[in-house]
Amino acid sequence: MQAIRDFFKNDRFAELSGIELLEIGEGRAKARMPIQDCHRNGVDIVHGGAIFTLADLAFAAASNSYGTVAVAINAAIWYVKAAKEGTLYAEAKEVSRNPKLAVYAIEVTDDAGDLIAKFEGMVYRKKDPITPGA
Repeated sequence: MQAIRDFFKNDRFAELSGIELLEIGEGRAKARMPIQDCHRNGVDIVHGGAIFTLADLAFAAASNSYGTVAVAINAAIWYVKAAKEGTLYAEAKEVSRNPKLAVYAIEVTDDAGDLIAKFEGMVYRKKDPITPGA
């Protein structure tokens, strides 16, 4: 798993967004994003794009956790509660996987454990190995 962790250190957009990968295992991952002023939209709540980015990193980490490249081919998100402060967490879990496709469910929660968003994504599983620093 260390090679996968090292690989995701190269995700510059997640780093710029203040997102940290907390856990990774086969078919699962957890990430967090402390809410910063730059995450807020015009009505002073966390921008949907910031929430999507957090969920997407957890999705990417879980789907690439087997050591081969997996790329998103579909993703959808449902926002169920506004987030304003504290830290957001995204937890990705594998729903199904076959040699070519895999599906993941991601929940984004706040510090209190309240559901902020649900994200579902599908990946195409390539045969290319994950290469840290690539």
